[in-house]
Amino acid sequence: MRTALAIWNGRISPVFDVSRQVLVLDIENGDIVARSEETLDTNPVRKAGRLAGMKVETLICGAVSRSLSAILAAYGIRIIPFIAGDSEEVILAYLAGDLPNPQMAMPGCGAGMRRYFQRQENP
Repeated sequence: MRTALAIWNGRISPVFDVSRQVLVLDIENGDIVARSEETLDTNPVRKAGRLAGMKVETLICGAVSRSLSAILAAYGIRIIPFIAGDSEEVILAYLAGDLPNPQMAMPGCGAGMRRYFQRQENP
């Protein structure tokens, strides 16, 4: 499984739409077998296309606009949005199956996180 985290200075980037860096993890049987940092374009269509081209299945990020979220979904990329914190702590939570996690929600985004996942469960 390939997962990307939008990062900035060792933390989850607050807004994916303007984020340029992702940490890409290859995960097998719950272990990270490869990791690399990649630079993305700021154009939303090219950004989503690049992630799809890298065969990213899941994106962990901070806030993301509805339009970019829709483009990512069209590529089949699952999004775990409204996450904040140190990237290594977020990785540990993800590997433990503990995302989304209210303790790692962006400040003020707890309700946004709940609404996002309710929409995913009840389309």
